[in-house]
Amino acid sequence: MSLHDVTGPNADALHPGPLPVGRREGDSTSPRPEPFPVAWGEGQNRAEARPFVIARTFNAPRELVWKAWTERKRLMKWFGPKGFTMPAAKLDLRPGGVFHYCLVSPEGKEMWGKFVYREVVEPERIVLVNSFSNEEGGLTRHPFHATWPLEMLSAATFGEDEEGRTTITLEWSPLNATEADRETFDESHEGMKQGWRGTFDQLADYLAKAQESET
Repeated sequence: MSLHDVTGPNADALHPGPLPVGRREGDSTSPRPEPFPVAWGEGQNRAEARPFVIARTFNAPRELVWKAWTERKRLMKWFGPKGFTMPAAKLDLRPGGVFHYCLVSPEGKEMWGKFVYREVVEPERIVLVNSFSNEEGGLTRHPFHATWPLEMLSAATFGEDEEGRTTITLEWSPLNATEADRETFDESHEGMKQGWRGTFDQLADYLAKAQESET
């Protein structure tokens, strides 16, 4: 799902995950990272697939960043568009497992999302299919964009440098999308970038607090 702006680009971050960097404690949408063992543009003409890529480096060790992405209680403290809360979530972290969650906007609007995991390689990579959903876990369309892709293929890689910082690189691609879906996705990259920056800000805040409380 992608809720990174929920009425526009942010709603595309709900699939914030709409949240995929360059390097400011930063972000960028530059070159693709090492290739993932998944078929980007799966179910469509590869030449027409235009993946969205974003990355950011965090001042936190990879072990902690991985936990923040894979433990339910930690995810509930930061995941989603900036200003949103996550009052409910279920997580089954394994290939074929599901993360089903509810996000609530500052105005009180509820939105549900779902991840279906394809690969979980601790602490290096997560590949999943991302979608909006209803409270029962069924697939639904984007609440504000009828031609937003019903499902997204998403991969996150976690790299640690010699100074103990962790870079997360996200790559998103429409899955089994129509031409209209792909056009909407392509036109939303800038909004997705803005949405993910807000989500990454929340993650950075969480990691800073977690390091203080766990040391």
